[in-house]
Amino acid sequence: MAEESPDSAYHSNGSSLEEEAERMEDEEQERLLSYWQNVGRGHQVDVPRDMAEPIQQLTRNNNPQERQTIPFTLIQRKEKLGELLYEKRQYGKAKWACIKMKEKQYEQSICLGFMKLMRYICEQNSSGLYLGITIPIVTIVHTNESQSEMTQSVTVAYYLPEMLQDEPPHPFDSDIIIEEWPSTIVYSRSFRGITNEDSIMREINLLAEILESPELCLQDTFIIAGYTNPAAANRHNEIWFLQRP
Repeated sequence: MAEESPDSAYHSNGSSLEEEAERMEDEEQERLLSYWQNVGRGHQVDVPRDMAEPIQQLTRNNNPQERQTIPFTLIQRKEKLGELLYEKRQYGKAKWACIKMKEKQYEQSICLGFMKLMRYICEQNSSGLYLGITIPIVTIVHTNESQSEMTQSVTVAYYLPEMLQDEPPHPFDSDIIIEEWPSTIVYSRSFRGITNEDSIMREINLLAEILESPELCLQDTFIIAGYTNPAAANRHNEIWFLQRP
């Protein structure tokens, strides 16, 4: 009986280790997909199977130290009895990947919009590369003239990392548009928890009461800035009022 050579034994062990690594990778991908599908059901959104790879890639690269925060210049901090009421900031001219959504509920729009942007970030772009996470992911919302209710139309937007600002990779998804936003002054107030029509309108009305001159800002267009993904329960968010040009 011929003995197995050390070389063939090495290859046998090597291939079995690779198979084990692949199996563990597949199991992790399934676990993450199942988790996001459960979250999606809570927002009345179906998370398709083709999201498994982008979800896994985004999760693997979602270390806080690797996230790039959108740069801004702090102009003013307004406090009362040690509590931060709002910040006045200036954001520079920059390019964003944007997608317009119009689902029945706000949560559906941001979940579906975020999934499309995840695919773009995770290699489904002309560079074929993972683009990296920037925070916050922002959503432009609109209200009626009396600021009593939101309209269904929203825009979910991803700030392109500094190194991609000059030449943004082209999205494969034709629904995603690269836009250049002008330099803007915003009034920002932090809040935590879920974001839906009720919580957003509450935060809009609250900041309008706090600001000395809310009439200096746009009256029907606001931004929700999200610092944690839509799957998180106790999200860190901000409401932004946009100063008129």
